[in-house]
Amino acid sequence: QDAAISFFNQMLRPNTDRAFVVAFDSVPTLTQDFTDNQQLLAAGVKALRPYGGTAVYDAVQFAAREKLARLREGRPMRRVIILISDGEDNQSRATRNEVIEAARRAEVTVYAISSNLSNTKTRGDRMMAALAEETGGRVFFPNRLEDVAHAFKTIQEELRSQYAVSYK
Repeated sequence: QDAAISFFNQMLRPNTDRAFVVAFDSVPTLTQDFTDNQQLLAAGVKALRPYGGTAVYDAVQFAAREKLARLREGRPMRRVIILISDGEDNQSRATRNEVIEAARRAEVTVYAISSNLSNTKTRGDRMMAALAEETGGRVFFPNRLEDVAHAFKTIQEELRSQYAVSYK
């Protein structure tokens, strides 16, 4: 949570960038809607708690289809999802292919940070790697909890070094 809050504090530019926070167990739940207010985003992150089942696909599809695809701005923008999970999905109605298609249609790049610290690649890790790869993002496999902050820093550096080109 601290690494995510720090990411928002360092990454978001007031009046320019906006973010939202989605929790998921058996269903996705918006804990903070679009804002550039860092305190509200921090509260949204702090509201995240591990629960029972996991509907990773449904959460990513919700973020891509219901939030990011509906964004209309008068300027070029990046649509990015940062997924933090072990990737083990046992509750979704959406399939992997449907989620990848929703992300592509919304022009979303997925960065994934695995919460699996076992040093053994699981089915969930492979799913997150495929989702990131298919959308032009990256996946991170921290060996220790402290490495999560490094993953956020790397994502921040990548996003800050990308540019949008627009022709009128």
